[in-house]
Amino acid sequence: MEKKQFPAGFLWGGATAANQFEGGWNEGGKGWSVADCARSHLDTDVKDYAKQNEVLMKDVEEAMAHPEDTVHYPKRHGSDFYHHYKEDIALLGEMGFKVFRFSIAWSRIYPNGDDEKPNEEGLKFYDNVIAELKKYHIEPLITISHYEPPLHLALEYNCWYNRRTIGFFMNFVHTTVDRYKDDVHYWLTFNEVDSMIRHPYTTGGLIRDRFKDHNWDEVIFQSMHHQFVASALATKYIHEVSDAKVGCMLTKLTYYPYSCRPEDVLEAQQRMRATYCYSDTQVFGEYPSYLLARFRNEGIELKMEPDDLKIMKAYPVDFISFSYYSSSCVAKNTEGLQTTAGNTVTAIKNPYLKASEWGWQSDPTGLRISLVDLYDRYRKPLFIVENGLGEKEELVPDGKGSYTVNDDAHIAYYKGHIKAMYDAVHEDGVDLMGYTSWACIDLVSESTKQMSKRYGFIYVDCDDYGNGTYNRYKKKSFDFYKEVIATNGASVLNEDE
Repeated sequence: MEKKQFPAGFLWGGATAANQFEGGWNEGGKGWSVADCARSHLDTDVKDYAKQNEVLMKDVEEAMAHPEDTVHYPKRHGSDFYHHYKEDIALLGEMGFKVFRFSIAWSRIYPNGDDEKPNEEGLKFYDNVIAELKKYHIEPLITISHYEPPLHLALEYNCWYNRRTIGFFMNFVHTTVDRYKDDVHYWLTFNEVDSMIRHPYTTGGLIRDRFKDHNWDEVIFQSMHHQFVASALATKYIHEVSDAKVGCMLTKLTYYPYSCRPEDVLEAQQRMRATYCYSDTQVFGEYPSYLLARFRNEGIELKMEPDDLKIMKAYPVDFISFSYYSSSCVAKNTEGLQTTAGNTVTAIKNPYLKASEWGWQSDPTGLRISLVDLYDRYRKPLFIVENGLGEKEELVPDGKGSYTVNDDAHIAYYKGHIKAMYDAVHEDGVDLMGYTSWACIDLVSESTKQMSKRYGFIYVDCDDYGNGTYNRYKKKSFDFYKEVIATNGASVLNEDE
């Protein structure tokens, strides 16, 4: 019997984001980003996403008044990749990574966002990162904007609500693409572009009480429109100067109807449309009719320039990347139904699935369903760029004079999802480019701002208050994933045969 494995050239790797991982927030000429004002939720319910995602001016002012505070603002220290990048990339090389997804911090290149010239010291840092990746034959997969617009743009211009931000962003695009076009073959424009609707401060630099006299939903969709135009212009430029591929990035929120009641099935369909409308726009290059119907029905009017829709139509993305962690249920009537957390959303608990300590329900079959749905819808290559399980973990002696983590839950999670990926490719005919787990090295969780919610194959000795040595330790899953990559998935796919 032929051995099961993924297609030749499949891109195995891992993913991080500068605002959660990089640290060095006030070094090397870097300016303030909105992420540097993202407060931890140690003293609040980490499942109350609506509360924690609303940011007001008083919150920003409080953060800026305490530039030395890395306890309540843990993204400022992250995992200190800024000082550990050589060590970290060597570990990724040891695992055999084919690709590493990371983001370039906008405010490290343009500290205020509207600067006339880029910060050369910031560019040299990424020169060094990419040089280290090349040393280990690891392809960079770069997210241009990942949850960290420069804070100055939010305070001075209302960030993505202001059309001028398209021009500021394109300066950033031109600078980074020109610098790295010979070494980078895969770009993503905006991380989880749909997330503007859930956390508009993080994604769009929108501070709620600066828009008291505005329709808040209209503010959000206007800002998203500007990002759609910017993404198309970035795609156009990248194609003009290189042969690189450009992808969109979607939060793949997968919803099941809680029952077979037609009302529940319709509710699930509506929720899925509310997710797909953003990737529909970037893949097809135009707003879907159902989103236009929403704008019309809710009185949302977008201000556009004459060529906006032409630009969006002319420069759609080449592939679809997405995050997938878990699935959820929805019902028309939620009374008496238990809820649970997911990827920055709260939905009805599925009685057939197990939940993590943070309420996320592991569902490998949901990944296969998601892959099939996306490929059937778009007929373009897919790339899983985030998938993982957040767990509390404990360092234990490894018997060799160091420490490790027996993260069997991670290994079980990855096995299930790798098998689901293979079935989608082999049985369902899905064109899947690669897989980058989230996060290959422990970092500050986006949803809770905690280090204790750990995802990586590599443990970072840092707690929720920023205490620790920041030393790196290989977990049990390190060798597991190394074998997965070395065998192109065969070590998992054929383990029962």
